[in-house]
Amino acid sequence: MRRIERRVRKHYGYTARRVAVKADRPWYYRLLIGLLCIGIGFGLAYVMLRSSDYEAVSSQLEEIKHENKMLEFKLVEAQRELQIELATNNNLAKDLAKVQDESLKVKEDLLFYKKMLNKKTR
Repeated sequence: MRRIERRVRKHYGYTARRVAVKADRPWYYRLLIGLLCIGIGFGLAYVMLRSSDYEAVSSQLEEIKHENKMLEFKLVEAQRELQIELATNNNLAKDLAKVQDESLKVKEDLLFYKKMLNKKTR
């Protein structure tokens, strides 16, 4: 009887070894739980994307794309107008230079004729 008491005290008494009991699950349970969480995540994302907010955002995106195309068209139109104005400005500058040259020649001729008249009248 004493022998049995010693064994019981050795295993369950104050002098017994401290043992940590850890419940370890097999790897396939962990894999199953991981796949289940991923599936639930994808399912929630799908439901959120298919909600009415998605349709509103989609329609807003289409509107913005249409507005973007209109703005691009206006930009191209403005660039063409600017090119036309620049070409016109260049042509006017050339014409102005020609007219100024002609005016200078006419003034020189006028001065020459005035001098000639002044010589004849003396």
